[in-house]
Amino acid sequence: MSISFEVIHKDIMGRTGKLKVGDKTAKTPLLLPVINPHIQIIKPEEMEKLGVEALITNAYIFSKSEEFRERALKEGLHEILNFSGIIMTDSGAFQQSVYGDVSFTNTETVRFQRAIGSEIIVPMDIATSPDRDHDEADEELSVTTERIREALTVIDDGHLAAPVQGGIHEDLRLKAAESVRDMGVVFCPVGAVVPLMENYRYRDLVRVVMAAKEGLSPSSCIHLFGAGHPSMFALATAMGCDVFDSAAYALYAREGRYMTARGSMKLDELNELPCACDVCRKHTAAELKKSPDREKLLALHNLYVTLAEISTIRQAILDGTLWELVDERCRGHPRLLEGYRELLKYKERLEESDNAVKRRFFYRGSESCERTEVLRYHRMVNRFEAGDISLIKISGTVPADLPHFDSVFLFRPPFGPYPPELSETFPVGQAEVPGWDDDMMKSGFKGLYELIRSNPATEFYICMDREFENIAAVCLKDFEERIRYV
Repeated sequence: MSISFEVIHKDIMGRTGKLKVGDKTAKTPLLLPVINPHIQIIKPEEMEKLGVEALITNAYIFSKSEEFRERALKEGLHEILNFSGIIMTDSGAFQQSVYGDVSFTNTETVRFQRAIGSEIIVPMDIATSPDRDHDEADEELSVTTERIREALTVIDDGHLAAPVQGGIHEDLRLKAAESVRDMGVVFCPVGAVVPLMENYRYRDLVRVVMAAKEGLSPSSCIHLFGAGHPSMFALATAMGCDVFDSAAYALYAREGRYMTARGSMKLDELNELPCACDVCRKHTAAELKKSPDREKLLALHNLYVTLAEISTIRQAILDGTLWELVDERCRGHPRLLEGYRELLKYKERLEESDNAVKRRFFYRGSESCERTEVLRYHRMVNRFEAGDISLIKISGTVPADLPHFDSVFLFRPPFGPYPPELSETFPVGQAEVPGWDDDMMKSGFKGLYELIRSNPATEFYICMDREFENIAAVCLKDFEERIRYV
């Protein structure tokens, strides 16, 4: 039985779904904690009790382990790790990129992964570093593509993952993704992005992921390799990533770092534990610092936080509020905010996948003006018929001596004009906005611009307080002869 992926709900490009691997099924977005068989600070069976449905381990480590190699071949990974969920194995490509001394061939690692019972198998791809120039990255991508094809002759039952490489070169990521799509592989990791995240290059991360997404099939399950910190999960999910793997819960604990959904803090600097997980409710900050089990307890907390963020994202997708979650998380670090703003540049592509109706729209700042709901509304405005004479009531009191109007429109930024009959419909009826600011009004006037442009025979009266007259004059200057301000 092969790997299959079913999308159930969508918001932006994010999806909740079911990843079926053989006879096992896991909910997505999905977290795969990383397991090193030699350093199991939290055992897989403990993770399973916490609700972990899948994990990832490294085939190269098993192959070189005197303690585990023969047992793995004889008993299988599930028996050794005492875990009944889905187990994915990495090939050793990361070790090869770091140390350069991996002796596995591509065929050998694929066969070894199959022999030890891995259910998602990764070929020996080349993890192209961000510092590779275009020619170098293209050459490495060619090797990766040939290795995927070679692996498919060994693993022909649909359990092979096909990494999408190409460095920071968007055209190569697109090329790699199209190649993977044409091979018919369902599970597609976007690889070699850890250096971007380690250096807070979230703008580049958005570019390469969006390039990969453009070439992949909409039915592909996208694994963002090495995306371990929960603060960036919402951003990645909005781009369409479905699976994350994390060793951060353990690595951060070893360094004494206390994870939150907004970032990390040093445990030694905390006087309070701002979390309601089991670890934090049973310990004070002082007790956790002095505990002989400090590292394990901190790792447990970090894993709780990471799993909770996955659940939060799933619920946000169901509620249609993923944009608000992305906005909130990305304001936790200036470089994440850069990534968020970069993602908004793709709003036209995002709008193609986003839902037309949602629960609400919360205005959280100028970035909200670039959201898909605003873009879609501005595209819809040209359907409104205005008649010969029309009133746009933005603010203030309408004078009594005005002529009869064929149509009347109200105004709600950042969307723009709307007929009173639509006042209870999405998005204007479910939009919560603070006091109107300049960015919000400029966005609303874009909608008003479309209304006036699409009704060339209409004379428009605009009722508005003087506060925004200068903005209106600039935004609507193309139609001065057809507008009267009252």
